[in-house]
Order: sequence, then C-alpha cells, then structure tokens
Amino acid sequence: MSYQQFAYYYDQLMEDAPYDQWVAFFKQAVQSYGGNVSSVLDLGCGTGSVSIRLSKQGYDVTGVDLSEDMLVMANEKSLQQKVPVQYIQQDMTELEALQEFDAAVIFCDSLNYILSEEKVLAAFQSVYQHLKEDGLFLFDVHSLYKIHNIFMGSTFGSNEEQLSYIWQCYEGEEPDSVEHELSFFVQEEENRYIRFDEVHIQRTLSIEVYKKMLQSTGFRVLAVTGDFSQDDIQPEAERIFFICKK
Repeated sequence: MSYQQFAYYYDQLMEDAPYDQWVAFFKQAVQSYGGNVSSVLDLGCGTGSVSIRLSKQGYDVTGVDLSEDMLVMANEKSLQQKVPVQYIQQDMTELEALQEFDAAVIFCDSLNYILSEEKVLAAFQSVYQHLKEDGLFLFDVHSLYKIHNIFMGSTFGSNEEQLSYIWQCYEGEEPDSVEHELSFFVQEEENRYIRFDEVHIQRTLSIEVYKKMLQSTGFRVLAVTGDFSQDDIQPEAERIFFICKK
C-alpha cells in the first residue's frame, strides 16, 4: 500500500520542516493569549513531530490523525524518545469521546487536506466542542498566493542516493486547490530502486471565509498572521496562521 510506504519515509522527506517554529509560535501565542495551558490536542499529528516537541515542553498532549500508519510511526518515535503522548485514530471533522482541552492545534497545513467548506466547518465545530471555555485554537493553512504562484504548474525534485522524488503540481478540480503528484524512488540495494507514487490534493480558502466559519462556530479570532510572524501579513506570505479562542 503506497500510503503505508509514504508514512514510513515521511520523516526523511520532512526532515527540514520547521517543526520548532510551530512549537515556538504556539508557546508565544499561549503567552500572549492563553493563560494557563496544560493540555493540548494536536490534530492531523502525522508522525508526531509536533506532538513530541510539545510534550517535551511539558504539555499533556493527545495526537489525532486519520492514518493508522502515521500513528504507528508516531507511537514508535514517542516510545523511543520516552515521551508520553496519547495517539488516537479519528477524523478531525468527526471527533468524539475525547476530553476537553486547554488548546488545540492543526499545524503543517493539515487542514488543507479537507477539500469542502462544509467539512472545514465541521472540523472547526469538532474542535470547539472539545475545548474548554477560553481554550485556544491555532492552525495554519497555505495562502492563496502559495497555491496559485508557487505550487500551480511547478515541478520540484530531490536526487539523493537513498531516496529521490519528483513532485509535480497541477490545478485541482475544486477552486483554489492543487493536486500534488509525487513519485518516490527508494534504494533497496546498491543498484536497485523501488518506485511508489502518491497523489495528494489540497485546497485553501480566503482569510475572510475562514474568519466567517470560525465566528459562526463561536470562536473569537484574536489574530491572523503570516509565515510564523506576529506582524501583518505580507502579500507574498506562504502560510497564514489563525489564533482563536473559544
């Protein structure tokens, strides 16, 4: 199964991802807006890279992801590093039977994998129901600028000895969406590689639409910023960050 293979190599492919910046952004938001935060719900946690870092900072973390394979990798990493994170397999649009948390995050553009506005709204409602009063909700999404000016029609690649890839981006069927076609080449023996392919589709929405959804759910939107900054959003910002409170 290709997604199982992708989960296995995910950390190698994402080794340069700015996980420490996401954690620093979270801590700064807690300091500015959050008060006393001890429990954190990490949605779309993947292989646990943010969850583990938050746990090491002293937070009581629960990681949720739809992929069983990603959670297997996350659990193995937590055990190896002796970090107490609870992992649960659920859909972030249909969370159920969880406790209430002081804060929730959806980082690493995980929300962009939800393609319909109705499902995005359902995710916000699920988060709202599992936050304590005055609980914080932070997430980031790709900007419209990034979808249309960086991804669309572009090809990226990496030619490493043990793991190489070709990543092609096409316009998706939904408005403001992009289809990522990825081909991976993994070295099994000195002169033998195996290939596996992945297709990932992401969609983003305008800041105004996200704000309306959040406010209709009951959230107060405290700040909207770009690219890990607490300053105003620049026209060429690639990531948009939302800081909200129940």
